[in-house]
Amino acid sequence: MNSPDPRSSNRRPNVRLWLAYAGTCALAWCLFVLAGSEFDRGLDPFWLAVYQATTMLWAPMLLGIAVWPVARRLHGTDAGAAATALAHAMAALSFSALWQAGEFAVNAALFGTDHAGAVLLAGLLWRSVWGFVVYAAIATAFTAVLQSRAARSAAVHAAQAESALAKAELSAISGKLNPHFLFNTLNSLIALTRKDPAAAEASLLKFSSMLRYVLDTKRGAEDRVMLSDEIDFLRDYLALEALRLGARLRVDWDLEERVMADELPPLTLQPLVENSILHAVATRKGGGKVTITARRNALNHGLDLAVADDGPGCEPEALEPKPGQRRGVGLAALKKRFALDYDGQARLRIHTAPGAGFRVDLFIPQT
Repeated sequence: MNSPDPRSSNRRPNVRLWLAYAGTCALAWCLFVLAGSEFDRGLDPFWLAVYQATTMLWAPMLLGIAVWPVARRLHGTDAGAAATALAHAMAALSFSALWQAGEFAVNAALFGTDHAGAVLLAGLLWRSVWGFVVYAAIATAFTAVLQSRAARSAAVHAAQAESALAKAELSAISGKLNPHFLFNTLNSLIALTRKDPAAAEASLLKFSSMLRYVLDTKRGAEDRVMLSDEIDFLRDYLALEALRLGARLRVDWDLEERVMADELPPLTLQPLVENSILHAVATRKGGGKVTITARRNALNHGLDLAVADDGPGCEPEALEPKPGQRRGVGLAALKKRFALDYDGQARLRIHTAPGAGFRVDLFIPQT
């Protein structure tokens, strides 16, 4: 596939720029004609106004095109304000001189050099002033266009940098399995091979399926997977966690069948379930319960997800990201991912309090 030519993307804004410039010139010409026309006296004043507008404005309109490279060059330099102002003053002086030279050439061709010289001397002062004024207006407009483009480009680069940072954070948190989980699972499988080889083989197949899912979903942060695939992955993950936690790990599934074909970013639920196991199950002698919910949103038909536990909970203020606090960083990465992937339409809300467990509600829009 051929990559797009960057020069073509640069030409499109310039086409719009020159169309706008041509429209502005046409509007100025029309206003000049209307100002000089006296329709109650017939068509002669109108044609005289057309002649005057054309002979007086053709030169600054054409010279205005040359102001664009001047404005672009001065905008892109690191010269100080004084040097830039001096350069614009010299350019304005040249603009005014060329304007008068062009008008002199037309008048000389039409009426002779004597008439052209007399017209030049008669209007030398005010035409010079108007030359500076017109140059300043055109240069200001072109500089505003350049500044707008620079601001837009800076905003795009900032958004791309933020997107790259969020994807890197998300990949570091949910794009891989916790090494402690891997070691614990391998130790559990080794112990299980001595007690129940058939169960060990089934668990190895689950482990292999999980690794394949993780590898498949690391192709890009913009990937989507079906909820049914994410749930299958979670079932394998929880089955392997149950090898070491046993009856201490209780799972309650509350899933609507009609949302199983909905799409979501891969590995969205696993970090939340892992947090619940880490804080609500593994740390308590009696274990705990993890509830996973998936429903259709009745108002906008999006996907409502929830991961809740009956653990100790925490103060909401404790969720602020801190060095070494894994849960807070994971939630921040998910929030940032949803903001980038779904233009702010996805939501992540946390409900917790000391002694009241921990619950994360997700809303993911569906197209």
